[in-house]
Amino acid sequence: MPTVAVAVRGLCKQFEKRERSPGLSGLLRSWVHPQVSQVDAVKDVSFSMEEGESLAFIGPNGAGKSTTIKILTGIMHPTRGEATVLGLVPWKERARVALNIATVFGQRSQLWYHLPAGETFDLLARIYEVPAAEYRARRAELVERFELGPLLGSAVRKLSLGERMRCEIAASLLHRPRVLFLDEPTIGLDVIAKQQIRELVRELNQKEGVSVLLTSHDAGDVERLCKRVVVVNHGSIMFDDRVSTLRRRYLKRKVIDLHLRDPEALALLPALPGVEVLKASGIGLKLEVDTETQPIEQAMAKLMAVLPIADVTVQDPPMEEIIAQLYRERRASTASEAAK
Repeated sequence: MPTVAVAVRGLCKQFEKRERSPGLSGLLRSWVHPQVSQVDAVKDVSFSMEEGESLAFIGPNGAGKSTTIKILTGIMHPTRGEATVLGLVPWKERARVALNIATVFGQRSQLWYHLPAGETFDLLARIYEVPAAEYRARRAELVERFELGPLLGSAVRKLSLGERMRCEIAASLLHRPRVLFLDEPTIGLDVIAKQQIRELVRELNQKEGVSVLLTSHDAGDVERLCKRVVVVNHGSIMFDDRVSTLRRRYLKRKVIDLHLRDPEALALLPALPGVEVLKASGIGLKLEVDTETQPIEQAMAKLMAVLPIADVTVQDPPMEEIIAQLYRERRASTASEAAK
C-alpha cells in the first residue's frame, strides 16, 4: 500500500493587513487607531501526495502556492488546519522534517556565491551530518549523473544559470531526501538547460523514488515532470486530477498543420463550421478547430475527402492556454453565482 508523503487537510493561513486612509490625517489615524483586516493567503486547502509521486502545484501569482510550501517545509505556521510531511508536522518537528526533505528555489540559492560549488557540497554534508564514506560515494554519484566534474572548482558566481541550477539540485540531494520541493526550477533557463533539468528530475523520481512537489509557471515543467496537477487560485483549490484530464476537460481547440501536394488545391478548401484558417501559403495550411462545434475526426475526414494531403500534424494548444481557460471559466462561474 502506498505511503503518504504529504497530507494537507483544511489548511488555512491568514495575514493581518493594516488599512490606511488617504492623506496625512489618514496616516496619523492609522497609527493612533490602526484598522486591521484579515487576508486569506491559503483557504481550506486539502490534498495528499503519495511517496514516489510527482505532483504539480500550480496557479497564478498570489494564489497561495509559496505560502503552502513554506508551511510544508516548516518555515511558517498555519492559522488552522493540519499538514504532515512523511508523517511529521513540519512546524512542530522542523529539524526532523529537514533531514528528509530538500527545497530548490529557482530565484534563490543555497550555494555560497563566492565559493566553489564543491566546497559548498562539503559544508552541506557536515550540516546534514552525512558520514564521510557515504558522502564521498553520494557526491561521486551525483557529479557523474549531473556532469558536474568541470564545475566543482569554479566559484558559483562564475557559473551560468543552467550550470548553477544543476549544482543546486545536486546539492539538495546529498543527504538523500525523500521529498523534493521545487519552486520554479527552470525560471530564466534556455531551452537546452530546461531540458537537462527536467530529465534529471524525472530520473530522480523514477529511479530513486524521490517524491517531487513542483510549483512552476512553465507548462513544459508540468507536462514533462508530473502526471497529476493541483491548480490553486485565491488560496483555494480549483482542480485536482491528472494532467491528461486537465487537457481533455479544457481542451476546446486543436491546430491542424497540413502540407498539400498541389498549391492550387487551396482553392478546394471547404468552409467548415468551427474551423478557422490561421495561415495559408503555397502548400502549407494551418487551421484552428473548435472541437465543441466541429469534432476533430469529422474535420479531418472532410478535409481529406477534398484536399490532396501529403502530411498532417494535429497539435494541442499550450498548457498555459488550457490553465487560462480554467481560470476564465471559474471567474465566470463565480460572477454568475454572485449575481444571483
